[in-house]
Amino acid sequence: MSAQIIKEWSAIHQFPAATQEKLVDLLAKLKNQDVNTLTILVLGKCGVGKSSTVNSIIGERVVTVSAFQSETPRPVMVSRTRAGFTLNIIDTPGLVEGGYVSDQVLEIIKSFLGRFLMNKTIDVLLYVDRLDAYRVDNLDKQIVKAITDSFGKEIWHKAMVVLTHAQLSPPDALSYEEFFSRRSESLLKCVRQGARISKKDVQKFAIPVALVENSGRCNKNEFDEKIIPSGTPWIPNLVQVITDVALNGEKGILVDKKLIEGPNANDRGKIYIPLILAIQYFFVIKPIQKSIKDDVAREAKPSWA
Repeated sequence: MSAQIIKEWSAIHQFPAATQEKLVDLLAKLKNQDVNTLTILVLGKCGVGKSSTVNSIIGERVVTVSAFQSETPRPVMVSRTRAGFTLNIIDTPGLVEGGYVSDQVLEIIKSFLGRFLMNKTIDVLLYVDRLDAYRVDNLDKQIVKAITDSFGKEIWHKAMVVLTHAQLSPPDALSYEEFFSRRSESLLKCVRQGARISKKDVQKFAIPVALVENSGRCNKNEFDEKIIPSGTPWIPNLVQVITDVALNGEKGILVDKKLIEGPNANDRGKIYIPLILAIQYFFVIKPIQKSIKDDVAREAKPSWA
């Protein structure tokens, strides 16, 4: 297995002092809960800002982003350590190719996880989309279903939605808060449907949403922190939500052979074997046995009977 290079998280000092203080407090909160390693998996469609968000969290250009190339061509894990705490963020290619969800990309991602995270856990899933993508369609539901089929329904216990391109002017004279509410609820509804989360489990499966603006034109507050239109410094807020998900009491997703290879095809029907045998006994074997007994009984009678 290839060795993963873990570097000191020196870029944390590039953040404004107010952001640094908040990030250090959040790291201390994780360590106080005996969380010394946090692994984040970033998934979503092409061109939604996954790589840019990874760069923003780390505070430096760790993943190549180009106006002419909307994707990292293969999964990349960026690892940073600070004061005994290790942060792993896995950037991934977009899950859609040619208008369809790509099973091949999902297999590439799972193979990558098998190389670098075998017998370790995915602690947080960042499902990334754009705030300015006004509609949710069937493709979004197919993406969620594909993630669920690949990683299990439990992946959504450790998930949050990240909406990029947050610095926008809402259409149709909507207020920013109302537009964000409608957009996030439509996407969360799609996640619930795609992951087959029942209505009674909606509260149990509450998935938080965070806003992100990665562009250099992002507005700033008096402390030089990047803010979204509501005035919230979005980098510490994003890390705060990540921390909340990591500490939500649900188990992380274990990367093991079963996850990487999927269910064993030879085992899939084993649960039905007893039922099949019972059906064969009562509807095939028993009637045959009865027919044989009847034939024997008739043969046993004397010819004059």
